[in-house]
Amino acid sequence: MRVILVGSPEERARLRARLDGMDVVGEYPTLGAARRAGVDAEAVVMATADDGDGDEVFAEPLTPREREVLELLAEGLPNKAIAARLQISNQTVKFHVASIAGKLGAVNRTDVVRRAVRRGLIAL
Repeated sequence: MRVILVGSPEERARLRARLDGMDVVGEYPTLGAARRAGVDAEAVVMATADDGDGDEVFAEPLTPREREVLELLAEGLPNKAIAARLQISNQTVKFHVASIAGKLGAVNRTDVVRRAVRRGLIAL
């Protein structure tokens, strides 16, 4: 999987150590910088802080549109069906899924849903 890392140099180094088998295609200090770079990736992984009990705290909340995409993702819909339902492009859905994965620190779609359920963002 091709991923972009976002965070401070120290946080990105910590992320690199945890992402075995992933192809890091870019590293940026902020999500905005990563978006402006336009690098093609399947996920954006945001640096996290540890809250002391082993769970991770994510600084950037999901946007209202990302929440809509997340709900449809949890229903098991593919990107094309999500795009049709929300009347947006398939590429926009792909970007939202990557952004959600990055914000949640997830490595794939299944992990996105699992982490979202654990954090109370969605209910199944």
